[in-house]
Amino acid sequence: MNTYVYKVPAKLNSTEDIPVYLNDQHEYTVNRMYDNKLKKLVDAYFDYRYFVKYVVKSVSGEDSFVCRKVQRKGRLWFEAADSQTAQHFIITYENWRIGVPELFIKGEQLNMKIDKEMEEWSNFLIGDTIVARWLAVYEEENDRFSISLEIMSESPVQNAAFFLAIAQATLFIGA
Repeated sequence: MNTYVYKVPAKLNSTEDIPVYLNDQHEYTVNRMYDNKLKKLVDAYFDYRYFVKYVVKSVSGEDSFVCRKVQRKGRLWFEAADSQTAQHFIITYENWRIGVPELFIKGEQLNMKIDKEMEEWSNFLIGDTIVARWLAVYEEENDRFSISLEIMSESPVQNAAFFLAIAQATLFIGA
């Protein structure tokens, strides 16, 4: 199992680069990004929730994974892409009208469910098997979140950028 840790400012308007560590070694950088200044300006009106995309970059600065929220005709979903392999994923809410929504990640050869929890571990599941889990703990004294991502060794997806981008977009309080 690999455990990645990072700290994210609680301010939704932050677009700073956030280093992600594995065993005290800088592995990735995560940040909120806008395509242009107009989108950022308009997004400020909507509480910084609609036009932002989450980008995970390698230590060398290359895009590894991107996830963004899409809202059209009253429907909401997320689109994600692996910048290295060009694989695309759709993350959808199901059962959102009848209670706690369930999130599903669908790719060419992948069907994964996310059990979203607000103050406990959120689990990424394939079937009934937990393949990764993500936890954000608010640090009031620093006004930031301390975040942990654990990827199980039996997970068919070992690309941490996949889990980092999707978790930031779908599970982080500001998403």
